[in-house]
Amino acid sequence: MMAAAAERIASTGISGLDEVLDGGLPRNRLFLAQGDPGAGKTTLGLQFLLEGVKCGERGLYITLSETKEELLGVADSHGWSLDHIALFELTPPERLTSDEENSLFHPADVELNETARLLLAEVERVRPTRVVFDSLSELRLLSQSALRYRRQVLSLKQFFIGRQCTVLLLDDRTSEAGDLQLQSLAHGVLLLEHLSPLYGASRRRLRVVKLRGVHFRGGYHDFEIRRGGIVAFPRLVAFEHRASYTREQQSTGLPSLDALFGGGLTRGSSTVFMGPTGTGKSTLALQCAVASAVRGENAAIFAFDENRDTVCGRAHDLGIPLQENIDNGRITLQQIDPAEMSPGEFASLVRRAVDERQVRVVVIDSLNGYIQAMPEESFLTLQLHEMLTFLGQHGVISILVMAQHGMLGPGMQSPVDVSYLADCVVMLRHFEAAGHIRHAISMLKKRGGIHEKTIREMRFGKNGLHIGAPLEAFKGILTGIPTYVGETAPLLTDEDA
Repeated sequence: MMAAAAERIASTGISGLDEVLDGGLPRNRLFLAQGDPGAGKTTLGLQFLLEGVKCGERGLYITLSETKEELLGVADSHGWSLDHIALFELTPPERLTSDEENSLFHPADVELNETARLLLAEVERVRPTRVVFDSLSELRLLSQSALRYRRQVLSLKQFFIGRQCTVLLLDDRTSEAGDLQLQSLAHGVLLLEHLSPLYGASRRRLRVVKLRGVHFRGGYHDFEIRRGGIVAFPRLVAFEHRASYTREQQSTGLPSLDALFGGGLTRGSSTVFMGPTGTGKSTLALQCAVASAVRGENAAIFAFDENRDTVCGRAHDLGIPLQENIDNGRITLQQIDPAEMSPGEFASLVRRAVDERQVRVVVIDSLNGYIQAMPEESFLTLQLHEMLTFLGQHGVISILVMAQHGMLGPGMQSPVDVSYLADCVVMLRHFEAAGHIRHAISMLKKRGGIHEKTIREMRFGKNGLHIGAPLEAFKGILTGIPTYVGETAPLLTDEDA
């Protein structure tokens, strides 16, 4: 079955792009890759031919815009060898000199005809299975008129397909805006874009404009050019990934916290820990991840806001065995730089953690950092929805940390409202009592389950987290300045920590 598919489909050599294309490019067809200079077209073309070499196919790279030395330099930067690929530097012959000029033929006509003759002769000599034509700009200039240019491209298409070639044409979009002649002739069209944000690394993305007869994955997909070639990150579509699991409660490692959460965290659920800075959101998330590791499961922590040493140091000071579980491989802690990583790459990291390591708890700390990684913040909730749905369908417990603006009082604001996406919402607050700043925790929402409606005190100490009794002697705790209304105040003391 796989051999039959390989006969019909030509892999691009880029696994992520093949996934977008539902396996690769249909053989014996002509395809177009368009993009501005620097978008990665040459790298794409070379990877396409090198994949053919792996499959025992002959490849031909026809270049009108770059020299052989430049192509070899590109290959060397990626650690590639082009020894088994035919490189044909097609330089149009010089225009006729004044002594050779005649009134019968325009010099451009002579150049175009000679260029076409040389190209066809090289194809007949090599007899390739895969061909990359880089680029069409020179052919467009030689053709002079739009009609003649279209006829030349159509002639190339018929010539190559008649010789059982899969052809990739590269175009730098130097034609007039709205010119769709090439796209109408090609069997499939790939659009590569190179974006430059105001700060941070440049972003690249691709889109399949059309691909006849193939159910491809639409929309934009992030990709990077690294040593070794293009790495593409297909847009995550949750409904394509389903797995069976048992929906059950999992302990946080603290009986009092489990009671507040109505028995613990449910497999396949997502929980948001939200509150102002310093209320213990990250520490609470670490506690849940370590509890999972102690049960013998794998967990992944993606830290956007803090470096690895800070996270491990805080866990050590609180007596949470994070480093121990990192050393034994149960927990992976990855520091994410939002200025350098695209949303598509991050989604790919999360997906690989689940598929390859069978991770059962994922911590994203924090959503504030995730927002900064988004070039278009208006689509954050859509991408986050797909990610949470994917994790939920695999029975993964998702924990999201979100810092709210403000410290005390009712004027807390969130950078983005994701509370409706999460199955559970846990609120953390500062409050003042007996001359001390204290911390309160409560669960505001839990889909499909019963939970405590109480507000409890949470305290950090050298022995980890401690959850106190319900704060029934106070009212107005969530405002930050509560009123004492009881006879006794069951607050945690230093001995409890």
